[in-house]
Amino acid sequence: MRLLIIEDELDLLNALSKGLKKSGYLVDAASDGVEGLALAQISSYDLIILDLNLPGLDGLEILSAIRSKDFETRVLILSARTEISQRILGLDSGANDYLAKPFDFGELSARVRSLLRRSFRQENSMISFHGFCYDTIKRTLSASNGKTVNLSPKEISILEYLLLHRDTPVSMEQLVEHVWEGDESLFSNACKVHISTLRKKLSAYCGYDIIRWMRSSGYMIEEESK
Repeated sequence: MRLLIIEDELDLLNALSKGLKKSGYLVDAASDGVEGLALAQISSYDLIILDLNLPGLDGLEILSAIRSKDFETRVLILSARTEISQRILGLDSGANDYLAKPFDFGELSARVRSLLRRSFRQENSMISFHGFCYDTIKRTLSASNGKTVNLSPKEISILEYLLLHRDTPVSMEQLVEHVWEGDESLFSNACKVHISTLRKKLSAYCGYDIIRWMRSSGYMIEEESK
């Protein structure tokens, strides 16, 4: 699951990013409204955590811009505006939930999980491929014999990203950016090791290599032939 946090309080932004990453989410962050809206418009997110009092562009303006084109992405407002009228305004403007500051991280995490579960109510949260079944909510992988495939958090993140881009080569740079969120030169070797281990674990169950390396293009999981 990929989240975007738009929050101008840097200490809070860093704490939220760190905590949610520990929970297994891929997290992008922005500290002003203009940057936040740009990220929301050029990338796809499962949920956006949005402050209202932002420099550059107010949170409600960002929400309005998002909802003018996107009604599916879940939006959780964080705000020091605690008046009931402000909560009503935020929800009426298209937010899915509203959490007043200060708040407990445990409550925020629970609300994030609840919103993400809701986003899959009308969708199949299970991705089937090559005899495997991946649960996008529990982030677990099962083989055709019903056994759970033991994968590390990084291996799960790599697999999830490849599944979200099936039939499209994903470069090493993209994987490093979305799984490690760092400099490709620092993490590419680690990424290669995790991909190698993931390929071995998958092939041990199905007998062949599911993840293909496309020369000069990247890694790819192909759709199964009909």
